[in-house]
Amino acid sequence: MSKIYIPKEISWLSFNERVLQEAENKNVPLLERFKFLGIYSNNLDEYFRVRVATLKKLSQLGPKSKDILGYNPKATLKKIQEIVLEQNTRFEKIYISLIQELANQNIHIVNEKELNHDQAEFVRKYFITEVRTRLMPFLIEKDSELPNLTDDGIYLAIHLYHTKSAKKRFALMEIPTNVLPRFIVLPEKGDDKYIIYLDDIIRYGLRDIFFIFDFDEFSAYTIKLTKDAELEIADDISESYIDKLSKSVHQRKWGTPVRFIHDRKIPEDLLKILVKKLKLGPDDVIIPADRYHNFKDFMQFPNMGKKKFYFESVIPVQHKDIQQGKSILSAMKKKDIMLYFPFHPFDYLIDLLREASIDPFVTSIQITLYRLARNSSVINALLNAVRNGKNVTTVVELQARFDEEANILWGKKLMDEGVKVIYGVPGLKVHAKLLLITRVRDDVMKRYAAIGTGNFNEDTARIYCDHLLLTTNLKITNEVFKVFNFFNINYKKDNYYHLVLSPFSLRNKIILLIENEIKNAKAGKKAYIHLKLNNLTDSEIIKYLYEASAAGVSIRLIVRGMISLVPGLKDISENIKVRGIVDRFLEHSRFMIFCNNGSEECFITSADLMPRNIDRRIEVTCPVFDKNIICELKKIFQIQWNDNVKARIIDAGLSNKFVNSGKDSVQSQVEVYHYLKEIHSK
Repeated sequence: MSKIYIPKEISWLSFNERVLQEAENKNVPLLERFKFLGIYSNNLDEYFRVRVATLKKLSQLGPKSKDILGYNPKATLKKIQEIVLEQNTRFEKIYISLIQELANQNIHIVNEKELNHDQAEFVRKYFITEVRTRLMPFLIEKDSELPNLTDDGIYLAIHLYHTKSAKKRFALMEIPTNVLPRFIVLPEKGDDKYIIYLDDIIRYGLRDIFFIFDFDEFSAYTIKLTKDAELEIADDISESYIDKLSKSVHQRKWGTPVRFIHDRKIPEDLLKILVKKLKLGPDDVIIPADRYHNFKDFMQFPNMGKKKFYFESVIPVQHKDIQQGKSILSAMKKKDIMLYFPFHPFDYLIDLLREASIDPFVTSIQITLYRLARNSSVINALLNAVRNGKNVTTVVELQARFDEEANILWGKKLMDEGVKVIYGVPGLKVHAKLLLITRVRDDVMKRYAAIGTGNFNEDTARIYCDHLLLTTNLKITNEVFKVFNFFNINYKKDNYYHLVLSPFSLRNKIILLIENEIKNAKAGKKAYIHLKLNNLTDSEIIKYLYEASAAGVSIRLIVRGMISLVPGLKDISENIKVRGIVDRFLEHSRFMIFCNNGSEECFITSADLMPRNIDRRIEVTCPVFDKNIICELKKIFQIQWNDNVKARIIDAGLSNKFVNSGKDSVQSQVEVYHYLKEIHSK
């Protein structure tokens, strides 16, 4: 592997290790630590379904694959296997220690063999009334194929045994976590609380399921299969785009296996038959693990009451320029407003849409939709606008990964109500976050725009940190109008002088901005680049950042996820420092500050600096013109850079060492919240 470029898949595993660090961090409330185990597990599932699946496909191309990737996919897959097994050992140790800490707090996770009389009665009744009818066992025969295993599911591989005759049979049964909770609270005993896994309730009732057979020993071992989830959309012009996508989503269920996890205590003969029937080979990732899998279910762990087990709730700060019960459109007319979720209320966006839906002078609303909340108030406001006679256009991205089916349904619902629905752009994913409201009064037209770094989604806005700019600045609103024209009028390409659009101009713009800093540094002027991103993997941009570092430009990068750039290399990247922050809220906002000889250029963006965002997506990068907002973004960057509680140093060895600086502790998410409270109380 190259010394100056880290494969993004390896870098991603380093990010997920930072999530694991939060699970073992004793300063994080106990049940929040379980949630971090759930997030780690959920992240890893998606990683295998997408990134590892893609690497496996590329590795089949032979020498060509290295030219496409820039590194060897087979060697990378081998490295992934090593890291994942290592992290899995650490994961299991953390889980065992958390179970112990829970027990110290009189909360016990028990299995089917540890039940007292009352609990056993409860489990028996629960099994009969809630669980038994959901269970459909499949008997594994020598010559039969296995049923198609659900990618997201967990199964019990069951060993049926007769002690005297040594007769045995094998079966498979899905644990119905799609309809029943994974964790069930048992009757308390004194001050002690008890929880049991659904898996163990099923183990308790196995005899009840297999009563027709003459077996006296029943044992069950959890297995989990992860499949390739990358969609293959055939280029067949006789099929509509939605039909193609629906077909691809259906085919995803039959994807090639990319990872198989099993209880390490599973009998050898049962494991062998499963591996054979699943057609797993020597190159497949097979992970022996503990008794339980699918830890993502810890994200829905039962509430155990005590406040100290959870993060304190954050009461969003009211923005000083938005008065409660007053028009947001009027507030936007006076000045640009920058919202920062979840520290500001996402309700502001819903209020803005509601106001636009009933304002008699608003003529149209146009919005891009990527991922939506389950019960979306955004959709309700748009439907209300249509009912009130507004022209509403939505650009719905059907290829929002794992939200494809939901977005097809939303699109149909919107269309049925009279909304104009545009399904993305063929060949390009629409990832831009844009809203445009047009208002006409006394023949004077006024446009109001919202440009964001995250989705218009009230669920994620409570847990993702994202910026949203509200503006009536003509330089921006006129160009947001051009973007919607591009979607509306057969992809009419326009000139943009302020907004920067992928895939048309973002690469060139970033390179020009970096080159400007290089020129200033060489002329002895002040030069710096501060980037706050989720991912940075584009090799060309990295090459320019290396050039800037070599020229003396001071570069500070705060990157949450993947980063292929290697900081601190002699004569290459000595002037580049990188931090990664993982805390209770997901760091999702993206903004960039370039010194520009003291006259800073500042942007917020929906794009990460990755080839897919720069070259294969519609992304919008928006300049920030308001001097106060620029100061605010600079201050937020500085607070995050000073974080010495949740920030890790990203280095060549991907060691994830915590930043250890200054006498006073600075936890940036807490400090940013206090900073916003302070500036909005003035």
